[in-house]
Amino acid sequence: MKRFKYTFISSLVVFLLSLTCNVKAQQHSQNNKSDSIQISLLTCGPGEEIYSLYGHTAIRFHDLKNNNDLVINYGMFSFSQRFFIIRFVFGLTDYEMGIMPFNAFMEEYESDRRWVKEQVLNITLQDKMKIAMAIENNYLPENRTYRYNYFYDNCTTRARDILINNISGTVEAQDNQHVNSSYRKEIHKWNWNHCWARWGNDLLLGVKADRSINGNELQFLPDNLSKDWKTAKIKYADGKTYPFISQEHYLIGNNTSSTENNANDLNIFNPYTLICAIIVIILLSSWKKTTHPLPYKIIMWCVWLTTGLCGIIITTMIFSQHPTVSLNLQILLLNPLNLGMLIPALARNKKYNFTILACLILFLLGAFIQSYADGLEYLAFILLIVSQRDLLSQLLKSKKQQ
Repeated sequence: MKRFKYTFISSLVVFLLSLTCNVKAQQHSQNNKSDSIQISLLTCGPGEEIYSLYGHTAIRFHDLKNNNDLVINYGMFSFSQRFFIIRFVFGLTDYEMGIMPFNAFMEEYESDRRWVKEQVLNITLQDKMKIAMAIENNYLPENRTYRYNYFYDNCTTRARDILINNISGTVEAQDNQHVNSSYRKEIHKWNWNHCWARWGNDLLLGVKADRSINGNELQFLPDNLSKDWKTAKIKYADGKTYPFISQEHYLIGNNTSSTENNANDLNIFNPYTLICAIIVIILLSSWKKTTHPLPYKIIMWCVWLTTGLCGIIITTMIFSQHPTVSLNLQILLLNPLNLGMLIPALARNKKYNFTILACLILFLLGAFIQSYADGLEYLAFILLIVSQRDLLSQLLKSKKQQ
């Protein structure tokens, strides 16, 4: 989610090795006063770029005694990769794990005016050593790159997994097991004020983005993971249970007001406005069709061309490795078959017209099981009415000729 320009810090090797020396089984960190190592979860607020709208997660390793302070980040990528956009759309983007000095990390977020919250883990020194060794192994050249997936395998889930999978206790979230939500609903909470980004996401996401998800699946978003861990408990084999987080505080304050968050919603040029304008133009030209047929033909030609080309894009998403885009009912409206309406022979073909009408009807029925991008239901309804009227006029004209 966030692109860093820093490379591996050689002092990490010394830092990790220092943890392995003379380590014996320790009591829980609450009672271990000699423990100078802190491992924290860093949760970062959203930025203005599309890839940063949903925040970021990283891990902080802080050796207070030796003054080593590093950040482990699973969100490194580069726009300079060949065919980056195409690879991202088709789920073929590779992200990397990286390590950078804590001060450099903070400078970047301060310059971007993004808040950063720290949650210090309440775990034993032995568990910290295990996490450190796992990170060291994860940073080997053959292990540091992974195939990124926004919902299932991202910078937040990677940070979460390397922490909870390398401690001797079991982390139990308290408040996230009975949540009625979906992937689409969760990302709407973060892109709601960015109408075009939200519309584009909704256009590409399919039926699977609307399925109910459980508490662990909610943790693909940084803030969701942070909220879960705030009240989580860690349970050890001896039956003892402790709060998983010992401290929580903001390193950079969250000063964003709700008024500022809603500012983008005042933008008049949004998807609803555009689609409403298209609908009005279609209706006006259709009303004047008998006296001015050419404008109507041009407008409908543009509509079929645009929806057909969009349909080609949605069709290609069937081959994407993102599981939530492969089955998308919006293809019934944004349909490659619409391009056939540009060919006079097909536009006059009754069976072809019935096929287009059937797709529009199925699209409207599909709204009961999938959430569509804003305004598309209204556009489909108007196209259904207009196309049905055109088909009816064709049938009546053919009967008169007979």
